[in-house]
Amino acid sequence: MAEPNSLDVAAARRESMMSHRADSGQVALVFPIHSPRALLAAFRMLPVEAWGPKNADASLGGTHLQAYVCSIAQRNLAFVLGDRLRPGDIDLIVAPHACDSLQGLASLLLDLTPPRVPVFPLYQPRGTRESDINFYAAELMALSERLADLVGWRPSDDELLAAVREDEEADRLLKYLSQAREHLGVSLRELYALLRSREYLSAARFGELARRRLSAAGLDPDATFERAPAGSSGGYRVPLILSGIVPEPDLLFDHLESGGAWVAADDLACCGRRLYPPGQSERPFRRMAERLINGPPDPTRGSPIAARAEHLLALARETGAKGVVFYTVKFCEPELFDIPSLTSRLSEAGLASLVIEVDIGQPLSHQSETRIEAFLEMLP
Repeated sequence: MAEPNSLDVAAARRESMMSHRADSGQVALVFPIHSPRALLAAFRMLPVEAWGPKNADASLGGTHLQAYVCSIAQRNLAFVLGDRLRPGDIDLIVAPHACDSLQGLASLLLDLTPPRVPVFPLYQPRGTRESDINFYAAELMALSERLADLVGWRPSDDELLAAVREDEEADRLLKYLSQAREHLGVSLRELYALLRSREYLSAARFGELARRRLSAAGLDPDATFERAPAGSSGGYRVPLILSGIVPEPDLLFDHLESGGAWVAADDLACCGRRLYPPGQSERPFRRMAERLINGPPDPTRGSPIAARAEHLLALARETGAKGVVFYTVKFCEPELFDIPSLTSRLSEAGLASLVIEVDIGQPLSHQSETRIEAFLEMLP
């Protein structure tokens, strides 16, 4: 299997899809942010996530969406409608309703521009109450019924639980990789190619890859990672926290490293916000719901700003981070609504922050490059 940190992610993604198809499996294209991966895996489907593919013709999305809709929704629509997806590449689309833009995208595909494959929406709760767990468990159960109608069979509860536990193990290893990042001996580009391979590899394949990487770094994949005390790495790189949706364009990594910085932890929607804890219930749908509801705070799930600020400050205390870079997609309302209050709270706690807005598929502007350089120079 192609190694994701070869940086040819497109080739690794396609190889994963072709390999799964060769094993008589189906492929589900999943929109951000929180994918029902364990449920799809129980139906022998490979979830492959689309975070606004860079090679999609954005103008196709612009024919149906307003110019102020975020580039993730624009490019996902263009990807589905364009010629990058070949007949037979995918068997269905799952569209979680993470925000208004993605909900509107799902509505377009259901009602106005239907693709060649069925589209299944999935509603997420906006809280952490018992009723939210029950709501999401019911949503997953309803999706399961639709998947069963599509394929003509349904997994047993034991098969569902086995898929959930395999997903939990993959996420445990993902968290280990994220925490042990400084010990892996890779660049930031390579690190995030590795972490984001969780977006298109099966849980089993990702687990194999993670175990190889950890073992190669002299770490025991079955042990609990023990982080060194904050600030004990020698101070040769300035530790930062990266927040936002997705680290694209990834030229950001080059500028951070050339400025002597390192991403010590992240609060990215595609990575850090999906380090879900194991579930507790032996009922499969409730266990899947528990994992999402008890995950890190996320504005698309209605998490309070105070909870998000405390989460970022806790990451800073753990890693010794000197600042937070909010690297957010233009017009991303859930992110942008929170940022003024978040930056104010971080400033009160003595943690510097920088806000950069980007478009998926566009180069990093010279103005943004200059602001990153100036931010790094002012950090202690």
